[in-house]
Amino acid sequence: MSQYSELKAQIAKLQAQAEDARRTELADVINTIRAKIAEYGLTAQDLGFAAVARRGRPPKKAPLPPRYQDPKTGATWSGRGKPPKWIAGKNRERYQIA
Repeated sequence: MSQYSELKAQIAKLQAQAEDARRTELADVINTIRAKIAEYGLTAQDLGFAAVARRGRPPKKAPLPPRYQDPKTGATWSGRGKPPKWIAGKNRERYQIA
């Protein structure tokens, strides 16, 4: 067997030993941390952990209250975005909700 193959076998054996030692120590560390969290009543925010950001679209905001109303149909408009046909090009003060 070549020296290179022997060294690779030793590396694999040492890596397995290191992983076993890590698993053993990890359980003790987790138990110690849990005990300290319970002792001091810490929260995730106290430790600097922010809420996990959600993926995808951001949550919808609540709709704005209407500012304008068509007296004939009762249709409303918040004043944002493209104006509806019933108010487009007209004096908006007339349609403003008090």
